[in-house]
Amino acid sequence: MIALAAAPVCAGPPYATDDPEPTDTGHWEIYNYVNGAHTPGDTSGEGGLDLNYGAAENLQLTLVIPGSYDNGRVGAGVVELAAKYKFLHQSEGSWTPDVAFFPRVFAPTGTGFDPARPGLLLPIWAGKDFGPWSVFGGGGLMINPGKDQRNFWISGLVVTRDVTKTLQLGAEVYHQTAQSRDAADFTGVNLGAIWKFAGHWALLASGGPGVQNARRQGQYAFYAALEATY
Repeated sequence: MIALAAAPVCAGPPYATDDPEPTDTGHWEIYNYVNGAHTPGDTSGEGGLDLNYGAAENLQLTLVIPGSYDNGRVGAGVVELAAKYKFLHQSEGSWTPDVAFFPRVFAPTGTGFDPARPGLLLPIWAGKDFGPWSVFGGGGLMINPGKDQRNFWISGLVVTRDVTKTLQLGAEVYHQTAQSRDAADFTGVNLGAIWKFAGHWALLASGGPGVQNARRQGQYAFYAALEATY
């Protein structure tokens, strides 16, 4: 997750849009990540750990512990607590997709890099596989309390293709309505890749420009992570 003024508030590595697939039961997905966004005169973002555990069948628990940076300043970021529950499953020969509810709580740490009050994201994510192709997307409402803040909507759509057994490429479009009185609606696009280079390890990356109110909300953004699965 990166600064709210510059990018969406959710992420399904390496994309801003999430997918409906929870971590396998009894297993971990751990992302050591860094991200960022640039507007004229300001570059900000986060780096840290994104911990995901398959707590039960169809249930993933998530904890994100970030550090933030903004034009040379550093500090603790917004801690995220989340639970993903997949309640609908795709099946071969049917158009029924996977569908999951993935609420997130955003807990401020009081360092000046985060809102003064906790936030809550209430999204629904859906996805469907078509051989080597996958399509996923969705969105939801972000409850964003505080002075001059606004509740806002996020949404996104991603198309990916497995090029080889170890390499996946994808493209994304995502949108966020204004989150404060002095902000504006924002739309961006990304290209992404996942490379599983050894056993439990993978490299993930994405990046792209803003296409709506970009100079005000984010001219470009990036994400990179080293993933470990156990």
